[in-house]
Amino acid sequence: MLRRYWQPAALSEDIPPGGPPLPVRLFGEDLVLFRDEQDRVGLIDLHCSHRRTDLSYGRLEDGGLRCIYHGWLYDVNGRCLETPGEPDGSHLKDYVRHRAYPCRDAGGVIMTYMGTGEPPLLPNYGIFSAPPDHRVTGKFILECNYLQGLEGNMDSVHVQFLHRSVRTKPRTPPPNNYWGPTRVEETEFGVWSYYERDDMSAGPDLVFPSLCLTGGTDFQGRGDGYVVNWRVPIDDTHHYLFKLLFKQSAPRPEKVREAAIAGNRPGAGPARTRANRYLQDREEQRTSTFTGLGFVFPDNDKAANETQGPIYDRTKELLGAEDMSIVAGRKALLGAIQAVQEGRDPPGVIRDPAVNRVDPLFLKKNVPHSDGDMEALFAEMEGRWVAASAR
Repeated sequence: MLRRYWQPAALSEDIPPGGPPLPVRLFGEDLVLFRDEQDRVGLIDLHCSHRRTDLSYGRLEDGGLRCIYHGWLYDVNGRCLETPGEPDGSHLKDYVRHRAYPCRDAGGVIMTYMGTGEPPLLPNYGIFSAPPDHRVTGKFILECNYLQGLEGNMDSVHVQFLHRSVRTKPRTPPPNNYWGPTRVEETEFGVWSYYERDDMSAGPDLVFPSLCLTGGTDFQGRGDGYVVNWRVPIDDTHHYLFKLLFKQSAPRPEKVREAAIAGNRPGAGPARTRANRYLQDREEQRTSTFTGLGFVFPDNDKAANETQGPIYDRTKELLGAEDMSIVAGRKALLGAIQAVQEGRDPPGVIRDPAVNRVDPLFLKKNVPHSDGDMEALFAEMEGRWVAASAR
């Protein structure tokens, strides 16, 4: 099901022009990502079709990636251009079918489609078209199943604890002292959650296939932008978190960029891992942060998600009222899986340009839920999604 959508494979900065090929593992497949001399991006099988040598050591030349073992040359579409060593008149290269996946370089992210059939349209998300100084992109690796991270992002209650400074009071809850969502709605493109705060404000939301739409102090407010946490499986027990932020009204604050990539860049100090107990500092926990795990949100989430186990046993969990968005999200994902099993596109796959006219993420985060115009626009938009799904 997850392969039926465009998914992030890497950050654009991971493969700069002239940079070396990058070995990448996605959905249990070992692949290599590269830019050719014309700045086209390719994602192909890591191992040469000839004698299976690792192509990430290859040379970028002559319109493609050349294997260092026998010189076979592949373009970004996996087509074999040359097979040195073959006699004159050989057509061996014409029979090579090296696995390759289409790629798009959009908004600082390399997107790929690893499914079958014709790729759908790339969603018209603002993060893909925002100017470079209006956006932030970060990438993290977690040693656990992708769904643990996704469900963690969908949970708003944890923010008041896991990411809290002990020097500040938590946000005032509603009078009944209930922190969780008061309503969830399944739509044609995900699950929206609403919270009884100053108004029926939007909470973290599931967007197909594996995105969580959320806020952020510097990205909230009408017409401003949003934050996306996009989880992509590496394999069953590891995944990438692509943290994508954009601000429409002005360049993004530098402090936001620093916070988004802190702990994930050279010179940032030792990484927080389960092996070193995430460098938890008990004195910091007493005087500064609720967890003693620093102020970087992805580091906090990493500890919470990874300590659940590589794939946590959900038969032993005890859910409460605050978890209604998690339950709704699971039901929606199971419905998407069933759609694929029945030969249909899962929800949120866009093939109709009319559906792709608007960015539902931007509308959701930047127009109050009580606004009648927004309700009408959502109804119109969902009608298009339903009609497109029926076709």
